[in-house]
Amino acid sequence: MKDLSLRNKLKKNKLTLGSWITLSHSSIAEIMSKLDFDWLTLDMEHSAITLSDAQKLIQTIELSGVTPLVRVGENNPNLIKRVMDAGAHGVIVPMINNRDDAILAVSAVKYPPFGARGVGLARAQGYGFGFEEYKEWVKKESIVIVQIEHKSAIDNLEEILNVEGVDASIVGPYDLSASFGYPGEYERKEVKSAIRKYLTVCDELGKPAGFHVVPPDIEKVKERIKQGFNFIGFSLDTFFLGQKIREEFRKGKIKR
Repeated sequence: MKDLSLRNKLKKNKLTLGSWITLSHSSIAEIMSKLDFDWLTLDMEHSAITLSDAQKLIQTIELSGVTPLVRVGENNPNLIKRVMDAGAHGVIVPMINNRDDAILAVSAVKYPPFGARGVGLARAQGYGFGFEEYKEWVKKESIVIVQIEHKSAIDNLEEILNVEGVDASIVGPYDLSASFGYPGEYERKEVKSAIRKYLTVCDELGKPAGFHVVPPDIEKVKERIKQGFNFIGFSLDTFFLGQKIREEFRKGKIKR
């Protein structure tokens, strides 16, 4: 079983590898949890995964010894509170563009006096029978990942990463390139320059540097590791499935 203390690994700047889940069937989560991932993120921004689905997927991932994260649809305290109550170990929050955005995300995960999260008695709190233990766990182990996916976030990166409670960040390459006017073209000069600046700031602050490698190509993961990234999302469930099918069909058409 893998070490569940992802937060501890992030503090020590250790390399961790995760992936994105967009399909709500628990078998998908179970299959991916049996592989060499440290964390798996349920994507509730760009998928049809519901809160009810998410809780079941969180249970499956957690029971396999992998850290379950949720990428929420927006920096909304109610959304964040509900996925944390469902048992997520942490959240990835999109479009964090300044210090105030980062403070809001942290506050939505943490209970007072560290944050402003409302107290509920759901799955995470043992349905009311484990609140004291959970309260301590939230303080010590809950995870807040901010998503850097706009050029204004690059401009404000140092103040974002210095917010207490932000454990790591991750570049969303598609949206970052879109903010420069080139959706999906992250090899453009302006986008590459922004990514280099991101790496430099993370290194100077001693913070983990994250990147979502979207193609299901391990060589591209190795390239990002060489560049200095150490919190890496490796593709997503639908790409792993679709890419393999395409590869097999390219080997030759079957006559029928």
